[in-house]
Amino acid sequence: MILVTGATGLVGSHLLYQICKTEENIRATKRDRSNLDLVKKVFSYYSDEADKLFNKIEWVDADLLNITELELAFQGTAKVYHCAAWVNFNPKHKRKMIRNNVDSTANIVNLCLAYQVQKLCHVSSVAAIGRAGNSTIINEETSWLDGPENSNYAISKYNSELEVWRGVEEGLNAVIVNPSIILGPGEWKRGSSMIFHQVWKGMPFYTTGTNGFVDVRDVANVMIQLMESKVKSERFILCSESIPFRQTFDYIAEALGKKKASIKAGAFLNELGWRLAKIISVFTRKTPMFTKETAQAGNNTSIYENDRIKKVLNFEFKPVEQSCQDFSKLFLKEYKK
Repeated sequence: MILVTGATGLVGSHLLYQICKTEENIRATKRDRSNLDLVKKVFSYYSDEADKLFNKIEWVDADLLNITELELAFQGTAKVYHCAAWVNFNPKHKRKMIRNNVDSTANIVNLCLAYQVQKLCHVSSVAAIGRAGNSTIINEETSWLDGPENSNYAISKYNSELEVWRGVEEGLNAVIVNPSIILGPGEWKRGSSMIFHQVWKGMPFYTTGTNGFVDVRDVANVMIQLMESKVKSERFILCSESIPFRQTFDYIAEALGKKKASIKAGAFLNELGWRLAKIISVFTRKTPMFTKETAQAGNNTSIYENDRIKKVLNFEFKPVEQSCQDFSKLFLKEYKK
């Protein structure tokens, strides 16, 4: 039995699809109020037998902070893919998010040990890796440094990784993947998929930063290959290319037939933007999409090395431009109906 947590998210749903093509015994956790339509939609992007593949999945309602519910999901489980995490850049949710991400990972690790699971694949983030100067490439050995530059999400993912390494010390067979910004289709108005919707609506401003991007299909494929390999006790950066945000937005704009961003959003506009978003959220009672953390990230330069995973698996990532074109086509099928 293969268990997938966070199965209704971007990575989880794509991972499920890849597993369902080859495996029969698949179990996935979800919240009791989770909407499975996103998973079905993702399956339909890639297969004419989406329903048949989807019906292979055994769904289990489980709060990852509830050990009793989780134990039911672990019955007979041989491999675990831990994809679940709460991504939130609103400072008021700091403590709750860190507790959720760290404690849920600790529970997964403890149950993997208790039930003698063969192998765990933990989905972390490049946010959990240390920072480097503009002239230095970040790799798996870059040291974590405490400081105000770290987002609350980064802190939650770093401490979650510590729980996995603690499990490794206690005898757990585990690997960790650290994806950069994940490009993929699905819930177009949430998460990183929202980039496509924002460009479609119109994005006149661009930021000056550089970051890593990776195709969600590559993330899922690497995870499966690592779990089927003898590799253990290692972490791997998953990044196709480190390129300017503006370049990625341009790729998407071209594929969607939209006007490219032409106005530079410098420090002043960023500072003004997140402050206005915060004020507006007070009246709308909606979580601001643009925060101080996201404003800072948009102008930072982060360049990631991907040599380790390419050598270990002899893996080649899809170019960012191809990913933008592929997913823009899927977007247009929905928004031009």
